[in-house]
Amino acid sequence: MVDIRKLSFINEMAKVGTNGVADNMSKLTGEDAQMEVTKTNFIDVDDIESQLDSGKRVGVRVRLLDPPHGHILILFPEASAKKITAIMLRDVVDDMSDVSGKMARSAVEEMGNMMASGFIDGWADVLGRAIDIAAPQLVYAPTGDIVTRTAGLGGDDLALFFDSDLTVPSYQIEAEIYAFPDLEEFVEMVNGIEVQHA
Repeated sequence: MVDIRKLSFINEMAKVGTNGVADNMSKLTGEDAQMEVTKTNFIDVDDIESQLDSGKRVGVRVRLLDPPHGHILILFPEASAKKITAIMLRDVVDDMSDVSGKMARSAVEEMGNMMASGFIDGWADVLGRAIDIAAPQLVYAPTGDIVTRTAGLGGDDLALFFDSDLTVPSYQIEAEIYAFPDLEEFVEMVNGIEVQHA
């Protein structure tokens, strides 16, 4: 179990990660992106689906190759995915109706990868170690399917669930991030960090 004094640290980890995402997003759009962590909790994998919106999502699943291992999911509602495609391709394409499905997918993959990198770099800084990631995998399915499948990859009954929302004001892009670290490793790393006494 996590030392109770470290629970606030887990919230901090969620914030650090999402700030990294917002920074990368601000650079890309030239706008002040905001990312807010709405919930951090340990949740029973079997209960995850009941907590999620039933709509379809497009996004990426990124596997961590170093401790705390596990996966990060970056998901976009379909309307946001279309806007992302437009932002990512605005310097390349004049008419968005010419964009092939393949180009659109690769734009979403690229954006998801940037966001996942921002999140994981934040974690790496706090944990004082490098965390490499595998190439992002594109996912497209109802939210519950994606999240449940990803949570199941770790084989844990519990998942650490950061629910966060990204907003980029004039683009009205929404994104959700879920982190599923290997719980045993994650808890060990968190407990290994000295609690800072203010």
